[in-house]
Amino acid sequence: MSTKKQNEQSAEEIKDEQAINAEETAKAEETAQTAETIEPELEIAETSESEETEIEALQKKYDDLEKRCQTLQNDYLRLMAEFDNYRKRTIKEKADLIKNGGEDAIKKLLPVIDDFERALAALEKSDDIAAVKEGIELIYSKFTSYLDNNGVKEIPSVGESFDTEVHEAITTFPAPTPEQKGKVIDCMTKGYKLNDKVIRFSKVVVGE
Repeated sequence: MSTKKQNEQSAEEIKDEQAINAEETAKAEETAQTAETIEPELEIAETSESEETEIEALQKKYDDLEKRCQTLQNDYLRLMAEFDNYRKRTIKEKADLIKNGGEDAIKKLLPVIDDFERALAALEKSDDIAAVKEGIELIYSKFTSYLDNNGVKEIPSVGESFDTEVHEAITTFPAPTPEQKGKVIDCMTKGYKLNDKVIRFSKVVVGE
């Protein structure tokens, strides 16, 4: 074979090889372009699915919060209604207590009034003064016992040192002895305490 033919054959082989390489390169580029096209689509699909999941989670959270808010509102309204009923009931009970608070005390005094009425009736019929006096003393004893049982105590006065916390001086008088100076010589009106609270001061005469 001549050198010219060999050269022509080599040139054709090179052209064929170049054609094959060009075809393979084109295919590779096409494959790469296809991959690049598919990859963003996959990313978009994945992003879309993630967003939907997040939206669903947020919606569920919103629904839960709305339900909780509704529950709290209902509880608040119920408590307000209960408090309003309690306030009205308390006001009524307080009014009833003020109006009828002394009912029990009055009931216990009624027997004393009955005794006084019987004593007055006996005064008109009996000439026995000693018996009438004894009856009145019994009524007085019964009444003072009633007061004592209900926390009412008499304030000691005569012979005690004058105390502005429990005594009210209506006048002064020269003390018969030095020891009686500043002390209560006489009591014009007895004073009383109710459970250690002064409800009436003793009106007294004080030695000076």
